[in-house]
Amino acid sequence: MDENVAEYIRRTVLKIPRDEIKMMLQKWGFLSEAQLQTLNFHQIKDNISQEVVQLCEENSADIKQAAVLDIIYNHFYQNKRMWSVYQMKKSGEEVEYFDIADFKKKFKGRLRSALKNVTITFKEYEDNAIWIRVAWGTPYKKPNQYKPSYVVYHSQTPYAFISASVLKSNMPLLCQALIVASNYHDIREMELRSHSLESLKDIVFKRYSQNFQTYTPKPLQGGNVEPENADIGIVHENRSETERIHRLNQEGFGSGPQPKLEFAQYRLETMFKSDPKMDVLDKKEPFRCLVKFSSPHLLESLKSLAPAGWKT
Repeated sequence: MDENVAEYIRRTVLKIPRDEIKMMLQKWGFLSEAQLQTLNFHQIKDNISQEVVQLCEENSADIKQAAVLDIIYNHFYQNKRMWSVYQMKKSGEEVEYFDIADFKKKFKGRLRSALKNVTITFKEYEDNAIWIRVAWGTPYKKPNQYKPSYVVYHSQTPYAFISASVLKSNMPLLCQALIVASNYHDIREMELRSHSLESLKDIVFKRYSQNFQTYTPKPLQGGNVEPENADIGIVHENRSETERIHRLNQEGFGSGPQPKLEFAQYRLETMFKSDPKMDVLDKKEPFRCLVKFSSPHLLESLKSLAPAGWKT
């Protein structure tokens, strides 16, 4: 076994919490159950990793098997990475049968036609998700296995979730390979980012709960005790406004927990109006700006603004 492969497997094992190493190796499936029985999982991790490497040498592991172990690790600990959403578009409304073998062939072919030194690994999961790991090299250097890109593509959907390598110059190649392999014609970043991959899926696949039809406004309890001498009309107006805000908040965000989004941005274009006599705005050009939002839990933060008196 190549010494670089051995070192990569050793480092991958060291990243795994000791109590979960056995489970992760079982998911990998490269070592037999008999081999796993020989491992002492109660010793320090450095010793465990060395023993795993020895067993991998017996099985003649190569970089493909090592890359699969890395995918399994990142699938299990996917929240350790930052994910971005990309949306693809077709030129027409045609619906095509998805062939996984054809997808892999086209993806590899497109990337390797542009860059020979690249390691491409696929792993399929039960939810129709295809995990793709790409380790990038250069025309003169072997792929850097420690700075790969990860793509999660759900077959027969226009969405891909990408955790890019620090080598961002390779993003155009990655996006081009995606649209060629999936038979789309264009791709764009949606400007939605989060460490929570599942939350991003909830948003783009519309899987989170927004109870528009089932919500019935209820009077808010507590915290709304009015002074005895308060004007009845004002009390009624304040209560109605509070209930209206609560209702709109429920309609906009639903009653359940929000997907964990950390970054979003959109482009705003609008026109300002003024009295012609004042001659304040003599130009008819629209006002354009880029609005960015970021928060550890962006949607929950926006949801909390309305009760505080902010309009969302």
